[in-house]
Amino acid sequence: MASRNDSIIRALVLLTVVGAAFAGKAAKKEEDKEAADPGGTFDITKLGASGNGKTDSTKAVTEAWASACGATGSSTILIPKGDYLVGALNFNGPCKGSVTIQLDGNLLASTDLSQFKSNWIEIMRVENLVISGKGTLDGQGAAVWGKNSCAKKYDCKILPNTLVLDFCDNAKVSGITLLNAKFFHMNIFMCKGVTVEDVTVSAPGDSPNTDGIHMGDSSDVTIKGTTIGVGDDCISIGPGTTKVNITDVTCGPGHGISIGSLGRYKDEKDVTDINVKDCTLKKTTNGVRIKSYEDAASVLTASKIHYENIQMDDVANPIIIDMKYCPNKICTSNGGSKVTVKDVTFKNITGSSSTPEAISLLCSDKIPCTGVTMADVKVEYKGTNNKTMAVCTNAKGTATGTLKELACL
Repeated sequence: MASRNDSIIRALVLLTVVGAAFAGKAAKKEEDKEAADPGGTFDITKLGASGNGKTDSTKAVTEAWASACGATGSSTILIPKGDYLVGALNFNGPCKGSVTIQLDGNLLASTDLSQFKSNWIEIMRVENLVISGKGTLDGQGAAVWGKNSCAKKYDCKILPNTLVLDFCDNAKVSGITLLNAKFFHMNIFMCKGVTVEDVTVSAPGDSPNTDGIHMGDSSDVTIKGTTIGVGDDCISIGPGTTKVNITDVTCGPGHGISIGSLGRYKDEKDVTDINVKDCTLKKTTNGVRIKSYEDAASVLTASKIHYENIQMDDVANPIIIDMKYCPNKICTSNGGSKVTVKDVTFKNITGSSSTPEAISLLCSDKIPCTGVTMADVKVEYKGTNNKTMAVCTNAKGTATGTLKELACL
């Protein structure tokens, strides 16, 4: 009996040893697999992309993202010189390692709107993302701008934005060109620590809703050394945005550098700590602007806003706070604004205005603007038969070193 039990025990021990050996080999294979997937460069042309501008390369670009995002080390998606036609690209994280998209060639967005559920290139929940190069993201918007009905109704169908960063922290976009978006060129949402540097954004001045860079519910955003000429706001800063630094930006054509629109939707959050310095605006319809809906649906505050060293060149509304914003007369003018604008500084704003009203501070009668400071504002109307003017309604603050005609506070 003992002998038989010994045999059984020896058999069980052998099975355990063999099982452990197999488990060890499986674990080693998994380790080897991870070690063999440290990252590297994923060239879309080696995955089937064609740079002739006609062949659909969506699959190749999507595969490159999957490989790069799944790699444990630093990875680069290489888009070499050439024209690559692609449909919707949804790049979802989180990724195992850091990813760089090296744009040396041009991505062309399909003009078939049925290929897009929402945006063209949407990157979500990715940290430490880099998009760089001298290539172009061409939205080919001219083919579909005629289908934009947003000037006529609120509930319009939104055309695809070109580049959307959602919930992306520590991202950098540099060197590239964004061209002829169907809607916004770049949209930054719920991100923290985004830098846009040495980027060019371009669309005709009459192209609808082609904002250059829009941001909302984001913080620590830096835009510098960038040139933007579009059919809407060059830069628009939406609700919930804090700690923004905009420097050395050239804007025009376009609607200027804007905060807002504020108050269009319920539950919007405050905008604070916005700094715009050393910028030039050329022949834009607005210069530096804060805009909120008169029939605002949210209670919120825009504060700690600083504009300094801004050069205006033939700008229609160089300095404007518009708390009765009502585009295309599709809102209700009931005077019931719930938006507060306070602690706004305009310092060393110079140049020329294309209209007599170089300054328009059109604040709410129920919630006046407070803490408005004008220092060394010298923007003059260059036309004939009209003097440079300033209009201040329900605005409280001080003006120093400013043209006499503009001291309306």
